[in-house]
Amino acid sequence: MTLAVCADVGSTYTKAAVVDLAAGVLVGAGAAPTTVGSDVLHGLDAAVAAATAGLGARDVPWYVCSSAGGGLRLAVIGYEPLVTAQAGRRVGLSAGAHVVHVAAGRLGAADLTALRAARPDVVLLVGGTDGGDADTIAHNATRLARARWRRPVVYAGNADVRAELTGLLEAAGVPVTGADNVLPRIGVLAPEPARAAIRAVFLRHVIGGKRLSRGGRFARLVRAATPDAVLTGVEVLADTIGGDLAVVDVGGATTDVYSVLTPDERATGPGREVAGSLWRARTVEGDLGMRWSAPGVVRAAAEERLLAADEADALTAAAARRAADPGFLAVDDAERAADARIAALAATVALRRHARGAATGERAGRDLRDVRLMVGSGGVLRHAPAPVAGQVLEAVLG
Repeated sequence: MTLAVCADVGSTYTKAAVVDLAAGVLVGAGAAPTTVGSDVLHGLDAAVAAATAGLGARDVPWYVCSSAGGGLRLAVIGYEPLVTAQAGRRVGLSAGAHVVHVAAGRLGAADLTALRAARPDVVLLVGGTDGGDADTIAHNATRLARARWRRPVVYAGNADVRAELTGLLEAAGVPVTGADNVLPRIGVLAPEPARAAIRAVFLRHVIGGKRLSRGGRFARLVRAATPDAVLTGVEVLADTIGGDLAVVDVGGATTDVYSVLTPDERATGPGREVAGSLWRARTVEGDLGMRWSAPGVVRAAAEERLLAADEADALTAAAARRAADPGFLAVDDAERAADARIAALAATVALRRHARGAATGERAGRDLRDVRLMVGSGGVLRHAPAPVAGQVLEAVLG
């Protein structure tokens, strides 16, 4: 067997799997609580030990992704809110980031204060099409330089002034990485260069900067932010099946939705998005989750009119118990049924929001009618009996 260890260091649990690469099969799995309070390597090593027990899997490659310590917090600074700032936000989401702040136009003192308050790990600086407006992005780069900004910056704006402005930031001591413009022309969204640059900055600066582990081993092991790795996997799966695909990942604090759609005439037609269409996209619903955000699921479901008249009170109480004790485990049929219902509602609301396009700023929404495969993910589905998981997904599709 040609074995490899794949591990995800999450905010709560670290999961590990052992895969036979030659056969393409899963041969082992294990999990352990994430040990953010001490050293995340303790939890990672424990999870891998559980996954490899009895396999003799020594000296095999490890592929590790991480969202521990809050994952990747990104701020976007653009030319104006409806085009370049929105394009930057979409790119940030596709790169696996939690977009914590979006600013547009010329930064002033209040804008810098708000930016600092958002505590981003990385700033994505965008603005102007190639050969277009350079004044705004030049102003913003200058403000960051004069403000003695020390968090990493990815410059992915007007290519005509990229060398000049990255040089300006470097001279001021700002860690900066240049990438091709996310919006080289109106209506053309080019996310991959900026996405790759954000990934590199995450690995180089953010993982070590969060002080999740002593020494450099953890930073050497991590290859991507978890949502970035998931989207990459979703892209590969979509290419393999040759059609549209959607994934709903129900977590303890958030519910993420990923979709890969086939480009069509909308990309170039008269109704195209000015900020470009992101055919491979991810959205994050921070108010929808199985534990910390369970009350948000009930509130959102009520707003969507998804709750039966006689279940709101009982489900509200069940959600409150889970939010008060994120380590809560369902031990009887009633609590397991509540978990399944909360999961179905979280996935349904998250998928509806994703389709509407509000989180990605797509005015026309995302057309999911041609999705050929719907994948459910997250511990509540992974650990549920197959019939229960199937019922959850059927409720989402219904």
